[in-house]
Amino acid sequence: MRQARRIERVPPYHFAQIDRKKAAALARGVDVINLGIGDPDRPSPPWVVEEVCRQARDPANHRYPDYDGLPSFREAVAAYYERRFGVSLDPAREVLTLIGSKEGLAHLVWALVDPGDVALVPDPAYPVYRTHTLLAGGTPYSLPLRLERGFLPDLAAVPVQVARRAKVLFLNYPNNPTGAVADREFLARAVDFCRRHDLVLAYDNAYAEMTFDGYTAPSILELPGAREVAVEFYSLSKPFNMTGWRIAACVGNAEVIRALGVIKTNTDSGQWNAVQRAGIAALGERAEAFIAGMREVYRRRRDVMVEGLRRAGWEVPLPRATFYLWARVPEEQDAGAFAERLLEEAGVVVTPGPGFGEHGAGFVRLALTVEEVRLAEAARRIARVLGR
Repeated sequence: MRQARRIERVPPYHFAQIDRKKAAALARGVDVINLGIGDPDRPSPPWVVEEVCRQARDPANHRYPDYDGLPSFREAVAAYYERRFGVSLDPAREVLTLIGSKEGLAHLVWALVDPGDVALVPDPAYPVYRTHTLLAGGTPYSLPLRLERGFLPDLAAVPVQVARRAKVLFLNYPNNPTGAVADREFLARAVDFCRRHDLVLAYDNAYAEMTFDGYTAPSILELPGAREVAVEFYSLSKPFNMTGWRIAACVGNAEVIRALGVIKTNTDSGQWNAVQRAGIAALGERAEAFIAGMREVYRRRRDVMVEGLRRAGWEVPLPRATFYLWARVPEEQDAGAFAERLLEEAGVVVTPGPGFGEHGAGFVRLALTVEEVRLAEAARRIARVLGR
C-alpha cells in the first residue's frame, strides 16, 4: 500500500519511541523511573473533576459543540488574561478554543504555510513546529538555541532572503526543552522582527505558570505592537494537571485567529462542551491558589534533583521555569547512548536532546513529573552510573 510522500519527510515521534523503550524495560521487570515525558503526575483540581461530571450528565452537552468554542469559555479565557497578564481580549474575535495547544499549533501551520514557504523554527524545540511545517510542504529554517546565548535565537542572523520567504516565527518561553526564559527586551525585538518582515509570531506559552525564584513569565501580548503580529497559545494542561483533557486557547491577532478557525472548522468539530465548562471552573477564582501550590511542588522537586545530581558530580543548571532540567551529558558522551545507559543500568528514562532537533546534541532533558522520593532515588541511581 502506498502512503503519501509527505509521511516520509517526518521523522519518528521521539516520545512514542521513549514509550516503547520504557515498556520493554517494564516487561523485563525493571523498576522504571520515567523522567522522559512532561506529563504531570498530580491529579486535576477536584472542583474541575466535579464540574465535568456534573456537565456530563446534562443532555445539552451531548450534542455538537460550537466550532469556535463556547462563548462562556472564551470569556473565561479573556477574564483570566486580564487578571493574569493585564491583557484585554475580545472573546468573540481574539480567542479561539483548541483541543489542546498541540492541535492548535499544528493547524496554525496549515493556515499560514503554503508549499515552498519557510517557517522559522527554534532548535531544539517542541517537535510539532517542524513536523507540521514539513507535512504542509513548507521548509523549516532552524534557529539555533545555544547555551552561550541563554538559549535565545539570534534573529539578526536570519538571512534577508530567508526572512522574505518566511510566514511564521515560532517562539516558546519559558522554553521546552531548555527551561530558558526570555526577557522583555528580547521579546520586543522579536515583535519588531515580525513586523518588519510581515511574519506571524506564534508564541507557545504552555509553561507560563511554572516559574520560580521571583520570576514571572509574561504574555507576548503585553509587548507594544504585539497584537499586530502575534497569537499566543495558552494551555490548561500543565498548570492545572489537565494534559488528558485537551483544552487550550489561541488568543491575539483577530485575522490569524480567523484563519486558524477556517482550518479547524473544516477539520474538527470542537472540544466537548463539558470539558470547556470544566475549563471555565479551572480558570475561575481558585486558579491562582492552585497554580501557586503546583509551582511550589515543582520548585521543591527541582531543588531535590539538581542537588542530588550535583552531589554526583553532574553540573546541572538550576532553571527559573518549567518542570524540566536540560543538562549537558557528562564527559562529552553521545546523548542517545547516555540515555540508553541510564535506562539499562539505572532504570531511569530521560529524553535525548536530538529528539528536539540537531542542536539538542550533547544534552538530555529530565522531566520532574514524579514525586520527590522517586527523584531522590533517580539521582542516587544516576550517581552510581556516573561513578562507574
